[in-house]
Formats: sequence, C-alpha cells, structure tokens
Amino acid sequence: MDRRSFLLGTSTLALSQLLFGCGGNKQAQLKVQLLKGSIPGQVVNQFHKGLQQQVQLKFAPVEQIQGLFHQLQNWQQKPKATDEQGWKRFIPFMQGQKTADADLVTLGDYWLKAAIEQKLIQPLQEVQGNQLKQWSALDERWKQLVTRNDQGNLDIQGKVWGAPYRWGSTVIVYNRDKLQKLGWTPKDWSDLWRDGMQQQISLLNQPREVIGLVLKKLGKSYNTENLDQVPDLEKELQILNQQVKFYSSNNYLEPLIMEDTWLAVGWSSDVLPILGRYPQLGAVIPQSGTAIWADLWVRPAGITKDTLSDQWIDFCWQPSTAKQISVLTKSNSPISTNIAASDIQEPLWSLLESDRKVFDKSEFLLPLPPSAIKQYESLFAKMKV
Repeated sequence: MDRRSFLLGTSTLALSQLLFGCGGNKQAQLKVQLLKGSIPGQVVNQFHKGLQQQVQLKFAPVEQIQGLFHQLQNWQQKPKATDEQGWKRFIPFMQGQKTADADLVTLGDYWLKAAIEQKLIQPLQEVQGNQLKQWSALDERWKQLVTRNDQGNLDIQGKVWGAPYRWGSTVIVYNRDKLQKLGWTPKDWSDLWRDGMQQQISLLNQPREVIGLVLKKLGKSYNTENLDQVPDLEKELQILNQQVKFYSSNNYLEPLIMEDTWLAVGWSSDVLPILGRYPQLGAVIPQSGTAIWADLWVRPAGITKDTLSDQWIDFCWQPSTAKQISVLTKSNSPISTNIAASDIQEPLWSLLESDRKVFDKSEFLLPLPPSAIKQYESLFAKMKV
C-alpha cells in the first residue's frame, strides 16, 4: 500500500536535506531518511541543541513510503555478476554489497512484514532489552504492533523491529453543502450506501481498504482471512460499486474540491492538511472503527547500532516532542500528548483527539496469508467490473 503525504510548509522538512553541525571526519553522525513532512524541522533542531556532544545530523526527506522501502531493498541487493567484477581490479575499495546510507529510516507498519522477511532491517532491541528508555511509555497496542518474529508476524516473544512515532487513520471526507441538502452528514461506513449518492463517491484503489470497510459495516474485522464465509459480502460490494465514480489512491481530493464528487474515503495524512483551506469540506472517523496506520523508525540491516539513533527515538517519544510532531504534522501520536483545543484548528480537533471507543474498534492492516491476499485481490477486481 502506498500512502501519500504532502504535508508542506515552514514547520516541516521541505529541503532536500537538512543538516545540523559542522562537517568533520571524526565527528559523530546521525543519518536519517524519513517521509517528507513527517517530522518538523524545529524538532530536529531541538534534538541537536540538547545533545551533550558535537554531532552532525543529516535528515533527508523522501516523498513516499514506497520509495523508502525500495531504498532499503537497493541497499541489500548484491551486485550482478557482470563487467562490474572486472572493475574491482582497478577500484580495490569497491564493496561487494551496497552499504545502507542511513542509521534510521521511516517505514509504514504495512511494509514491516516484507522488510523483516527480506532481511532489509534489523531489530531495534530484544523485548527484554532496555536501550529504548521511553519504550514503557507506549500503550501495549503499539508494542504489539512492532514486536514480531523473524517471519514478520506478530509474536509477543519476538523482537522489537520498529518505533512508531506518529499514526493516522482512514477517514470519510465530504462536501458539507451537498450532503446537508440531502439532509444528513456521514457518521459511519453504512452512509456510503445511502440513496442519492450514486456515482458521487471515490474510494481508495486498495483491496484491503475497500473490502475492509465493507467487512467493518458487516461487523467483521479488516483482517478477516476467509472471505467466502462472510454472508452478503459480494452483494454489499456490488451495491457499493454503483455509488462509486472512480477508484484512486492518489487523486481523490481534487475532484471533491471541484465538486465532481461529494464524498471520498482517504487517508488522514492527505485529508487533514486541506481541511483548513477548504471550509466546505468535513471529515469524520467512522463510528464502527476504521483502518489505522503508523509511521515507524526502522534500522537498516548491516548498520552498526549506536546510541545516537536510540537517543533520537527516545526524543520522539518524549511527551513535549510527541505533541509537537502531532500538532505540526497534523497526525496522531502513540504517546499521550494532551493536545488542547487551542493547540490546533477546530476542523482538525475531532480527528486528532479521536474517541477512545472508536480507536479500540479500529484495526491495523495486519499481514494475511498469500491465499487470503489473493481472495481480496480477486474480489476487488470482480467488484470493479
């Protein structure tokens, strides 16, 4: 799944690179490749000021999570047996394998299983370890998400493979005026099936997201493995498809702004930044629960563990830092931050301070067996015909 983020502005890392500290061969370095807009520049600055030693920080923003995942893959690829081997006679310092150029990388939780399976990353710590001082501040749900075995599956006896630093959810975003004329505003997934909405909706072009919301409407889990055993699922999908104008994971907001559609299902990382600019738009987290995602810090395979990267993770988990990340990047925090209504624009308040009951009903998109994934893909293709 490719979740976009276009959080731009003076509060975020908008430069191709952000460097703190003077260059020096012997100077300690922390190199981070992160999702663009997911960490405010001033947070990096505060971290640098608080260090007890002279350190060079190199933070390089990347546009998409998928690009960061491919970067992890590229670092672990062995060179092909081609003429490159001949060049090694003349360039003796060439390595047989590419070396990762970052101590930490942003990765989405959806990509974590693949990264572990492909040996692209290494554990941050053993569960019993205490390198990460703020680990205990995390709710058990976040600990469980990143504690996995060597196959990338959830395992309470496994290792800690990632450090969540912000999260968001799949939301309904809609045109207030259009739906008020129909006499209602959306509150839950079932509203997508209402009369008067035919050809007025855009959905994400993602099988797990679309079939998942229908499963949620039917009282089932996003992570249901055997779809054949869910009564009325195919019928519900066919009716929903009649309401849909198009499917897109990238361009679903522009038609809504232009009033070509009246309602869309999208990711909060896309939706939250535009609500303040377009007051005709409203957004809601479905009351029966939704899909949630997390951005994590992971350590590339082959990188030597150092205290600086652990310090950075712990810094992101301090309540004051977590609050800054949440408010300035318009996202939720895995750390309790006590965001006040005065800290953020009113349209965003209800989405960032989500109801605990709704959060408890919401789910991460967890790894499914290959046979189940094929079921989702096949049913989604059939739905769109």
